[in-house]
Amino acid sequence: MNSFSSTPIVAIATPPGRGAVGIVRVSGKDIAPLVRALCGRDLKPREATYLPFVDAAGEAIDHGLALYFPAPHSFTGEDVLELQAHGGPVVMQLLLARCLEAGAELDAATQKQRLAGLRVAQPGEFTQRAFLNDKMDLAQAEAVADLIDASTEAAARGATRSLSGEFSKEVHSLRDALIHLRMLVEATLDFPEEEIDFLQKADAAGQLSRLQATLARVVQRTSQGALLREGIKVVIAGQPNAGKSSLLNALAGAELAIVTPIAGTTRDKVQQTIQIDGVPLHIIDTAGLRHSEDEVEKIGIERAWAEIENADAVLFLHDLVRWNDVAESANYQAADAAIASQLASLLPARVPVIQVWNKVDAAKSQQAEVANGKNVELNEASVNISVSAKNGQGLETLRQTLLQVAGWQPAAEGVYIARERHVQALRQVSAHLDLAEGQLKAKSQALDLLAEELRLAQNDLSTITGEFTSDDLLGVIFSKFCIGK
Repeated sequence: MNSFSSTPIVAIATPPGRGAVGIVRVSGKDIAPLVRALCGRDLKPREATYLPFVDAAGEAIDHGLALYFPAPHSFTGEDVLELQAHGGPVVMQLLLARCLEAGAELDAATQKQRLAGLRVAQPGEFTQRAFLNDKMDLAQAEAVADLIDASTEAAARGATRSLSGEFSKEVHSLRDALIHLRMLVEATLDFPEEEIDFLQKADAAGQLSRLQATLARVVQRTSQGALLREGIKVVIAGQPNAGKSSLLNALAGAELAIVTPIAGTTRDKVQQTIQIDGVPLHIIDTAGLRHSEDEVEKIGIERAWAEIENADAVLFLHDLVRWNDVAESANYQAADAAIASQLASLLPARVPVIQVWNKVDAAKSQQAEVANGKNVELNEASVNISVSAKNGQGLETLRQTLLQVAGWQPAAEGVYIARERHVQALRQVSAHLDLAEGQLKAKSQALDLLAEELRLAQNDLSTITGEFTSDDLLGVIFSKFCIGK
């Protein structure tokens, strides 16, 4: 750990604003003198003590609980002091200022530089120190932030599993199997005259096959965990007055968007995160897609297309009544076809488009069958569902379809939270193992290339837990934490 990261740090560990309790946290080496300066006495380790927190003149700033955790038995692995006071912003700032003041005073008085450089912590620095001091690995450290940011109960439970080390155990198990396989190949390189028999007797091909099968299961579970954390972005698109805002309100269970018979009511995006079976879905209602001379509406339509371009899934809404209306159907269907053509050219084939045929409650019975027989030409990932945003008909089918296109498996048990970087790292591992398998099966085995693919696979695997991780990546990860954590 470098000298910058070993300087003592202090921060308010609770969110800004008023609250019943606020916490100021200090971490560093040998902070016992600071404990005495703030609390007026020594504290018993890991025992909450009610006392006054005092300023330089010995006057009480506030009364509260103080807890002292001597190294290495603390969250960061260093000495840690937590002051639990009343949660007013002024009290918190006074305690923070007193910590910094006391640190400077102690440096000047003792001339031993015990608390040299005591400063306000950067975002995530407490957790970063826990990682650097081997109190947790990188995947567990990330789970701290994921638990705080969890938007659903399922995500919170998954983050708790990752924080407890379940995900890390899976990664370590894969790493151990990979190291054993590498050992066989590396040993064979030292005895080239025996390489074929040695690898065959050790069942290197079987070990690699089992490793790939285990990795596939971990990738599947990790993808589910990443979905719990990230969710998917779903954009509702279609012509004006197709019922987009009504559908958003129906899915969210609240009146979020304004609904009127006037075309072009929605001028900008309206976003709401909902959860279905614990999976967060970020639903975005957009302006109706049509040609318009209204400058404000044109901006809204441009923003709608921008959202569609970055969507993970699109709900393409059709007005079932107008689709079949004798007077309107030709123009309406032509406009839908034009939108579909633009969607098809804009979206990758992998992005699912759910064609939602709305207002089935108002359509005649023969018109309602359109969702089963009609299909606006789109990509191969397109599916059709008929609904009524007004009375809720078909909404449950739509919800389950959204889960399916997201890749969620409702029966998944014990899913741990994960990040997209974990999924990408595991896919890289899989790619290297596939190349290694090719080398192993080749008639003229190139064992040096086989060994290199296994080494690269191990490196990619180690980036997940932080055993092989660049400082730049650490900076990106911890900078997104909240201050005081």
